[in-house]
Amino acid sequence: MACIEPAIAPEPLACTVVRLETRDRERWNAFVQAHADGTCFHLAEWEQVLGRAFGHRGHYLYAERRRQVVGILPLVEVKSVLFGHALISTPFCAYGGVLANDEAAHRALERAACELAERLDVDYLEMRNRRPQHSGWPSKDLYVTFRRSIDPEPEKNLSAIPRKQRAMVRKGIQRELRIEIDQEVERLYDIYSESLRNLGTPVFSRHYMKLLRDTFAGQCEVLTVLSGDQPVASVMSFYFRDEVLPYYGGSTAAARSVAANDFMYWQVMDRAREQGVRTFDFGRSKRGTGSFDFKCHWGFEPQALCYEYFLVRARDVPNLSPTNPKYRRFIDLWRRLPVAVTQVAGPPLARYLG
Repeated sequence: MACIEPAIAPEPLACTVVRLETRDRERWNAFVQAHADGTCFHLAEWEQVLGRAFGHRGHYLYAERRRQVVGILPLVEVKSVLFGHALISTPFCAYGGVLANDEAAHRALERAACELAERLDVDYLEMRNRRPQHSGWPSKDLYVTFRRSIDPEPEKNLSAIPRKQRAMVRKGIQRELRIEIDQEVERLYDIYSESLRNLGTPVFSRHYMKLLRDTFAGQCEVLTVLSGDQPVASVMSFYFRDEVLPYYGGSTAAARSVAANDFMYWQVMDRAREQGVRTFDFGRSKRGTGSFDFKCHWGFEPQALCYEYFLVRARDVPNLSPTNPKYRRFIDLWRRLPVAVTQVAGPPLARYLG
């Protein structure tokens, strides 16, 4: 193992920060699974996926003490002429940042990350934390997440949805919508591409979705909703411990009239309940967007995410969000393009917009 940095801490808390090697992935994932704040996005497989899908270089670091893993930090370098040079934990993921057993391990990983960011001469280091971790760092609270427990009784889960949205779920049932679990990503990708085109957002590659489906087999499920024989909505969900997180989802123009979106997320929740899952993570959304409002209407309370930044070359916290007014003309133009065109033109841009 190549040593990155010995932590400056008194015994017996001294630890060493080392780079993740392929042979260490099992130890890494065991630590993530055992840590209270671990998420599916902390798993080691993301380094492989993001490298193969987008060519982004991973810098996965872990802290070790007496040959035991005591902390981990997934980092990925994203470099673009248009959008800058960053070190992120973790791009294309809602959550990231340091997981550590104690303060000494946390500070060792934080220090190693800052030094790495300076050596790479990035614009900034970004930590996607679920709560504040880096005192004094600039931050932004554009994103929120939505999480709620799943009751073992299906009727209690349905009753927890506010009346108006509950009626939409029932409407989907009455319209005899049905679901299929896909082993491939073709229908999901086409539907998701249409949804992102409608939002004015470039879609990433089909290859990326295939990699996710294959890499996280057993932890990843693609659920597609059909009205008659027509696919109208689809979503890729990740399972981690006793949680389910529907992450990449979309719907067609025909979905609204049959309430396919509400029906789809209800089906994800109820299937998870049947498998003993106890937490529904509705994923992150930007404040002031349609997805934010949709999740609030489902009765979920927004929980602020704390994305924190160590600025190296940049003077201010970056704002690559579609909510940034300077992207308005591009978004308006993108919405006018045929979906097939966006599937070709989108991936070269989207690979830097994670």
